[in-house]
Order: sequence, then C-alpha cells, then structure tokens
Amino acid sequence: MKDAARGPICRKSVGGALRVQRVALRFGIFDWLDDAGRPTADLYEERLRMVELADQGPFWCYHLADHHGTPLGLAPSPNLFLAAAAERTRRIRLGTLVNVLPLYEPVRLWEEVCMLDHLSGGRLELGIGRGGNPAELANYGISAEEARDRYLEVWEVLRRGLLEGRVEVESAHYSRRASTPLRPLQRPYPPLWFPTSSPQSIPFAAEQGLHTLFAFLMARHGVAPGDATATYREVWEQRRDEPGRLNGHVAEPLYGHVRHVYVADTDAQARSEARSALATWFESFNHVWLRDRGEEYWPSDIDAFEAEGFLVAGSPETVRRQLADCLPQWGGNYFVGAFAFGSLAGEKSLRSLDLFAREVIPGLP
Repeated sequence: MKDAARGPICRKSVGGALRVQRVALRFGIFDWLDDAGRPTADLYEERLRMVELADQGPFWCYHLADHHGTPLGLAPSPNLFLAAAAERTRRIRLGTLVNVLPLYEPVRLWEEVCMLDHLSGGRLELGIGRGGNPAELANYGISAEEARDRYLEVWEVLRRGLLEGRVEVESAHYSRRASTPLRPLQRPYPPLWFPTSSPQSIPFAAEQGLHTLFAFLMARHGVAPGDATATYREVWEQRRDEPGRLNGHVAEPLYGHVRHVYVADTDAQARSEARSALATWFESFNHVWLRDRGEEYWPSDIDAFEAEGFLVAGSPETVRRQLADCLPQWGGNYFVGAFAFGSLAGEKSLRSLDLFAREVIPGLP
C-alpha cells in the first residue's frame, strides 16, 4: 500500500461474488504482550493501563495470548495477568486466547478458571487450543505428535470439572480422581473461544457455536477473510438449533478478524511509527523459527503485510475510511485490534486506542 489514504487492499472471496453479512459489530483488543525492549515490569504496567483505558470505552473484551519461551509472549500465565486486569477494571470482559491446553495440569487449570471467573465478576472468556509451535511445546517436554492427544484429554477433564465439580478419568497421560467445591460463576462455564488458522476447523467451531477469530495466518491457506467468515456463518445458521453444542449457552457467537491497528494524528506519523514497531514485532514473531530452523514462519515483509490489509494505520479519518471499506468485505460481527505491538511506546499505544475509540468507531456505519 503506497498511499495510506487509499486504504488497504480488501481481498475478495475466492471463486465468486463477495458474500456480505451485515450484522451488529463489536470491538475488542488482542495482545501478545510481546517484548518491547523495555523492562518487563514497565511493560506489564503499560498493558494494565491500556486495559483500564479500554474499560472506559466501547471495547467488549481484552484477549491475551499464551506463549512460552519466546519474546512474542512475556505473559506465560495469561490467567495470572488477567487476574491483575480484573482488579483494575469493572466492565470489559477478559479472555485467554487461548490457554494452550497440552501445557496445563488439567485439575489446576480447572480450578484457576473457576477462581478467575469469580475474581472478574463473571467476565471471563475462555479460549482453548492445542498450540502450534513445536519449540514452545518442547519447553514443557511435550512433542508436537502427542499434543493433540493431550489437548483432548485436558479438555475432557476441564469440561467435566467445570460442569460437575468432580472428575474421574483414566487416559494415556492423566489418571485423575479429583473434586473441588469451586464452580465457575458463569454456568455451565465461561463462554468458549476456538480461534483457528486452519480452514478445516471452521465448520467445527461454527457447529459448536464457539466464538472464533481469524488472523493473517489464514492467508497461508489462500483463504480470503470474507470466505472464512462466510463459511462460519453458513454452518452456524444450519446447526444453530441443534442441541448439545459446546457453547450452547451462548445465543449468538462472535466471529471476525484480528488486525494490527495504529492511529495517530496524521497518516505519515501513523505509518512511520507503526511500521517501525511492526519490524520489532516480526523479530519476536519469527524468533523461535529463525533460532531453530533458520527461516521465518511468516515473511517480515512489512510492505506486503500492509498491502494485504493486516496492518491498518493512519489518521482517524483514514483508519475509519479503511475499515468502512473493508469490514463489510471481511464479514463477521466482531473486529479485534492489536493496539500494542513491537517497539511502540506505551503512551503511543494508549493514544492510538483512545483515538480509535473516540474518532474511529463512532464514524463507522
């Protein structure tokens, strides 16, 4: 994208006319809590201030990733960080995106989820996932090959524990007979999230009514944003009345897209500062792959990243115009911005978030 005023390219659906679903739109925040080159304690405080600011505005949820042994994620216990965020907020919902289930002792996770749901006053959104980076799994002595089985086994303990307060299970990796008086505040359990970068997983998420988000990694499979959301919506509409869904207590699941977002006073300032910060973020994102395999997992080509619409940066007017053009094509009912990333100074992320809340969201159709 050479001219910020023109906006990012909105990729159309593959093989046909774009399918647009006009629905009420919510806005959220996604955070890797990646290394910014500043003291970790300062970084935590900056992020907590960001969540405090978001709590005063139109944002529905703050979502935090779960990464290990990498500068991409300096919050290896997202539950612990969200407990701190719960103390400093009153309205915004707080979510793991995701808890990487194979890395958790299942009973401990079940108890932590109950505790965090109460500490937050029933504002917890629970993301579940398998984890996709073999090096991060290896930090815990888990191979990529066994991760799927562990994921299913931990999920079974977690689900039954949250539902019943007790479990008795014999599986390949876990032999448990456990109970606790703790139950989640939200019944039967906090709303579930299942973000995915695999098009094969979209029908499962939709038929179960699981909240989901799609990020730039879906492009590895050649899937346009509008196609991902259209598939989800079509399956959801077909299966929404079937009983026994995992998220059956959620009337209307959220599904949409995550983008890096940076708003500043001018287009030139926004693009310059965002691109510099994004270069640092790419170093963290590709760190493990470069260290272990000598190759990037995603090309750190900022021009291409911006041209594909994965970075939305500019003045409030420009960002508003970009999103007004692209959101109908991307589809979904939820848009999530990563407002703090790379080397962005804390006050710049706060300013960007504030401008987005006050001058971008109100002007969107």
